[in-house]
Amino acid sequence: MNKSMKTLLVVALSAILLVGCSSKKNDDKDAVGEKPESSVTITGANGEVTLDKPAKKIVVLEWTYAEDLLALGMQPAGMADIQEYHNWVNIDAELSDDVADVGGRQEPNLEEIAALEPDLIIGVSFRHDAMIKDLEKIAPTVIFNPYPEDESIDLYQEMTTTFNEIAKAIDKTDEAEKVLAHLDEKYEEAKAEIDKADLKTKDFILTLAYSGPQAPEIRVFTPNSMASQILEKIGLKNVHVPDQFEVFGSSTFNVEGLTKYEDANYLFTVQDEDNVYEKQLKDNAVWKNLNFVTENRLFDLGGDTWLYGGPLSAETMLNRIVDTMVNK
Repeated sequence: MNKSMKTLLVVALSAILLVGCSSKKNDDKDAVGEKPESSVTITGANGEVTLDKPAKKIVVLEWTYAEDLLALGMQPAGMADIQEYHNWVNIDAELSDDVADVGGRQEPNLEEIAALEPDLIIGVSFRHDAMIKDLEKIAPTVIFNPYPEDESIDLYQEMTTTFNEIAKAIDKTDEAEKVLAHLDEKYEEAKAEIDKADLKTKDFILTLAYSGPQAPEIRVFTPNSMASQILEKIGLKNVHVPDQFEVFGSSTFNVEGLTKYEDANYLFTVQDEDNVYEKQLKDNAVWKNLNFVTENRLFDLGGDTWLYGGPLSAETMLNRIVDTMVNK
């Protein structure tokens, strides 16, 4: 081999070694640096929705999903019906003043949503199925159904499934696991408190009352409802067994319909401005003579105890139950 060929070979080998070293350095940098964001797929009532990377800017069109984000340490970019949310939902996590109001839950403002340039829109099937194509023109959209028609799925199960899907969308599945584990611990603590309390009975009905067109209407929660499942987890027993499957987790009664449950504890929420117990039912003979009224087994959970919602509303409800039933 002549001298010039030897020189070329040395240069070529040196170049290969330099490329190799440079490549290794880049590999090492990737190994110790931030991992690249990858796509995520979430599943809702509208099927699978794939995002190029975890969502950072989300518009929520139902209160529960705003609450889910707050439980995971994220503020929504936009939210529907913020004022009413504050009137009904009582949780420790504060909604930031920076969150944009995008109109009503039933008819959100599409222009306001588009102006936020979200990575993801989260809606609810019974309100937003009809507008999903318009929403998808703005951003990827996932729709959840909090009231599945499958009788084998209780509404607490649905709540946790949806919560975990939202956690997946923002790459916070570990945080979601911790939130639900904390909630399970709270159930155990509350159950111990209830067991120690001197309750005449652990039977209950749970209600939400409001003025109807002719008379007060009383929504009585069924065993498959999220709220009832929470009560059952702490050792109480729902005695309301509906005649048929109630997809929304409640049956509606007038005051006469409560007579078959008068030996149970009566847990209730009612809004201050529509307190049917202090107004329409105050002098009602049927109401006044129900056993749970005469024996003072009425437990007011407060109008701002949201009987739907996600993990944070569940914890608020749990705390109110212990405060009212144990400390009354």
